[in-house]
Amino acid sequence: MSHYLVRQIPEMPVLTRISTTSVDTANSDVERMSECNIYRNLWWDKGEFSEKAKWEEVACWEWREGKVIIYEFPSAPHEVCIGAIVKEIIKRCSNVDGTNAEIFGFGATRTRDINRGKEADSSFRPDKPLVTPPNGSDRNDFPWPNLVVEVAYSETLDHVEEALCYWLSPGHAHDCIIVKIDPVPQGEVPVRMRAWHYCVSDRRTRSNILARTTDGTGAPLNILQGQCIINISLDCLYSGAEPTIQNPRDLLPDPIPIDFFFVRRALKAVFEVA
Repeated sequence: MSHYLVRQIPEMPVLTRISTTSVDTANSDVERMSECNIYRNLWWDKGEFSEKAKWEEVACWEWREGKVIIYEFPSAPHEVCIGAIVKEIIKRCSNVDGTNAEIFGFGATRTRDINRGKEADSSFRPDKPLVTPPNGSDRNDFPWPNLVVEVAYSETLDHVEEALCYWLSPGHAHDCIIVKIDPVPQGEVPVRMRAWHYCVSDRRTRSNILARTTDGTGAPLNILQGQCIINISLDCLYSGAEPTIQNPRDLLPDPIPIDFFFVRRALKAVFEVA
């Protein structure tokens, strides 16, 4: 995901309904509808702007060229988690840097298919040949990433499922890592996180891919090194690579291990109060 998300809404009376990111983690519909969320929904539904929406807590806004632009900022736990996972992947793949088998990071590059569009929180692939338009990730000929990482903090698991459905649609990404950090009140330290690994090699039907679950229970942050690892096969990571690229099993471990001990350690180090 990019550092901020821009929502552009035309001036009234033209109204466009776009969902905003919820920062409320309560379970029931009544609890979710706090006063500030009610006033935020008035903006999205009817175009009524109110200071009671408290946009400054999750975003900033400005008028520009007759439009209201709302910038929604990702949370610190979300960004720290993404940064730690990316660091692990880059570190594990560093032995092929400078070779034709180098793994490239595409970050939050925007992608789209015939019906939808989405940015991953991070994405990776080797050099791949162009695809037949309009099947590329840009609705033209640009190849799709092989490995996608999505992290949810304030988002619900429904949001996670939607992301998974998009990335592992036929012809899109090959592997997807989904992480859900259990949100905590402001000033508290995140203590639980769940992670899943999905691979299209496990596809049973068009819409049924079983999770290679690493931690679906939300283990506490004080795990040990080597206790929660997601393994990415080199065959998956290099799927669809340029024909001149040989699978670099002599340079990289197979599979590539992503140890979530280091991810959780980063979260604890940043948010734990001494």
